[in-house]
Amino acid sequence: MRLLVMLTCLLAGCLAEKPHPCESPPLLTGALTVSTQNEKLWTYTRFMYDALGQRIRLMELGTYENKSFSHDVLALFREATMYEISYHNRTCKKKPLKTDFQPLAIPKDATLLGQAVLGSSSGPGQGLLVNTWTGDLPGKAGKYMNTVTEFGCIPIATSYQTSEFGWAVTSFFNNVIGIEDPGLLNPPDFCPDAEMMDSKVEPIDFLSLFHGKA
Repeated sequence: MRLLVMLTCLLAGCLAEKPHPCESPPLLTGALTVSTQNEKLWTYTRFMYDALGQRIRLMELGTYENKSFSHDVLALFREATMYEISYHNRTCKKKPLKTDFQPLAIPKDATLLGQAVLGSSSGPGQGLLVNTWTGDLPGKAGKYMNTVTEFGCIPIATSYQTSEFGWAVTSFFNNVIGIEDPGLLNPPDFCPDAEMMDSKVEPIDFLSLFHGKA
């Protein structure tokens, strides 16, 4: 009997499926922090993520170059447009968004670094099984490292190299699948008439959404 149990365990181990690159749920709401190696940027952000419509809303507080800021942005990638929103003044700044939409996903060419349990594996419900992946950024601009849950592909942390900040680390928490208020992924009623800012404005990349530099 013991031999049968041992053989069954060994067979289950052999047949266990290795982790594969995955894509996060297309609709997510949650919070995240962004911090950088050179301590130039830190933010706390509430986010809404819509991969179906390629829309992202970020409502953030943080510091950039030792100066505090608050920032509320709506990025509409299909329209190549970003709105910087001020409900207090009921105004919007409309800017060009010249970066492609990047879904929350593990690229197919990523390399698995390994699995780990966040918390404890001593008892049921005490830990969370996660997979960590690494690879090259587009154009060989540097390296990235992504950690997601084994079940559901929910983002946990992302690290990648940048020319301005060194390594930038994004940590996700309080993730909820779905969008509670889809209307927040549309421009407020006082925004549609906003004129696109002068084309001399620096094109906006993804990381600049977190500090309003562009």
